Amino acid sequence: MKTATVGQSLTLNYSGNEALNTICSNLNFAGRNIKKIVITSCNAGEGKSYMTMQIASNLAKRGKRVVIVDGDLRKSFIIKKYGLETEGEWIGLAHYLVEYNTMDEIIYRLTNLYDVCFIPIGRDVANPVQLLDTNLFPQLLDKLAQDFDLVLVDAPPIGIVIDAAEIAQSCDGAVFVIEYNKTRRKDILDAKKQLTQANCPILGAVVNKVTFESLGAKKYYNRSYYSHYTNEYYRRSSKKSSSDDKKK
Repeated sequence: MKTATVGQSLTLNYSGNEALNTICSNLNFAGRNIKKIVITSCNAGEGKSYMTMQIASNLAKRGKRVVIVDGDLRKSFIIKKYGLETEGEWIGLAHYLVEYNTMDEIIYRLTNLYDVCFIPIGRDVANPVQLLDTNLFPQLLDKLAQDFDLVLVDAPPIGIVIDAAEIAQSCDGAVFVIEYNKTRRKDILDAKKQLTQANCPILGAVVNKVTFESLGAKKYYNRSYYSHYTNEYYRRSSKKSSSDDKKK
């Protein structure tokens, strides 16, 4: 298997990491038969690729074998945005769908991301629907689902092009990434309708780009919540130790 590295750090702050843990735990609860998941959004720039990378990293850290399939054949940003590097030319999904390369030849192991595996697009395609609407794509996902615990397909925004709906037909479930306080309700409902027509169950939505200060439950999840009890524990322990010393 070919190897590659990720140049950009995916480190999250405390609140972001806790939110990601919740998302990944809920995906685990979705069921063992949910292995092929398409991740999409209504519009560009809502953070779907970022969430795909974060989810893959988190689950791989837990010991899951995860593969990311870059399904944005029109204009992918993953390699450039996250600084992915490999030796030689990227060979990927487009090469597989035109039968230039086999599945084994398009999989890369990200050695510095908990061994997450990655299938790039290989090259941009002017009309990817023609390639996605064949037996080769669902067959690829089925093969990957046999070899990996989870297959994450980073699809284009479903509110812009039809590619995501084509991809969704071959998946067990979908996750929406919605930008907080920006994405219109109508756009979300239209995207939901397209996924429903593709017979792809919607597993849930990730509300992205939320400022922690805007959350009503911030005091509960804030570190200060835990530090309050931690400090109280140490105060009690300290008092108990002093009392024991006096008795002695």
